[in-house]
Amino acid sequence: MTSATTSIRVEDPVPAEQLNTITNLDNNSLIIRLLFTIHHLSRWLSPVHDPEALERSVRRGDPTPKDLVLRLRDYDQMIYPRMYLIANQNDPDLDTLPETDVSMQQRRRDQIDATIVVISQFRRLRQTSTSLLRALPDDAWLRRGSSRGGVEGSIRSMAEALAIHDYRVLRALDSTLDQVGAREGLAQLQVTPLAELLKLVPDGGVDIRV
Repeated sequence: MTSATTSIRVEDPVPAEQLNTITNLDNNSLIIRLLFTIHHLSRWLSPVHDPEALERSVRRGDPTPKDLVLRLRDYDQMIYPRMYLIANQNDPDLDTLPETDVSMQQRRRDQIDATIVVISQFRRLRQTSTSLLRALPDDAWLRRGSSRGGVEGSIRSMAEALAIHDYRVLRALDSTLDQVGAREGLAQLQVTPLAELLKLVPDGGVDIRV
């Protein structure tokens, strides 16, 4: 296990290099980066021999690997309705959307569900989000919505926010998996660090629309 002193929090600053990379991606490459997050989770978590390791934290109060996947799911659950409304209305008021806070009932289910179930929930949400983005012409990415106190902006800025949030969570997950011993006995390919996985994401010039 890695020393706990090297633990990384979701809230830690994102390097300027990563922010610039995300900002400079063309729309198609940004979609691919968002889809690759599903692949990263599958690569890291599916081979874990001990499911209980995914519900262990480095220190008391720190998020477990499962908690981090829940963060990914919950953020997509908050962003997608906003992107959908902007895509289908002119300058919509995003405050008209129902609250997307996770209910107590859902939280109770989350405590019972295995991590693999949460991954499946996130996968469905992310595939829905990227399907919406893939269907939009480039000029539609500039469409905006407004909010008096919540998340607002353009479809493009929200897609970038997803990618930045992915980076924050995946970086913390990479560190946490090392420190809770979830990677013991796994092949090198299954423990590839995030920095190496991000090199697989195209940085532009990819047309994925059909």
